[in-house]
Amino acid sequence: MLPFRSEIRNAPQKATIKIFLSDASLVQHVKTELQRFNEVEMIELRESVGRNRVKENITIFFKDDVDINRMKTLIDNSLANYFENGLVK
Repeated sequence: MLPFRSEIRNAPQKATIKIFLSDASLVQHVKTELQRFNEVEMIELRESVGRNRVKENITIFFKDDVDINRMKTLIDNSLANYFENGLVK
């Protein structure tokens, strides 16, 4: 099982990215990693709705005029590197 999965979600005000972790104990570590991006406005832990989902997800809100597709790629690469290099214990 992959350590995380990300999805772009279109919200009424602006798009967000949701991160679903396979290990809920890593939420704080991942939030700390995500806060290093200057484009991030706010990060929230939210209850997941739907089948085949983890109980909670990390929802990332971005500043205005941010390219959401570019951010998803950057975040996916950053988290993949984070997990591959064993930075999370």
